[in-house]
Amino acid sequence: MSDSTIMRCEDALRLLAQYLDRELSDVEHAEVDRHLHTCRSCFSRAEFERRLKGEVTGLGTSDVPPALQDRIRALLGDAC
Repeated sequence: MSDSTIMRCEDALRLLAQYLDRELSDVEHAEVDRHLHTCRSCFSRAEFERRLKGEVTGLGTSDVPPALQDRIRALLGDAC
């Protein structure tokens, strides 16, 4: 996109997960960032997604009990 082209909300939201994960090119990241600074609706969505990602990350991981692992493997084996 050039400076004269304004990113549409649909495009910004489509790229939002990659933006938050810093997986976009520098140019794309700057374009989404510029859009978020001018669009309150998309900014609010980005903030929600950022907080949600932080909460999920903060949950950590736990070990799956061996009995549950065996049960899942058995179910997957039956489905194949």
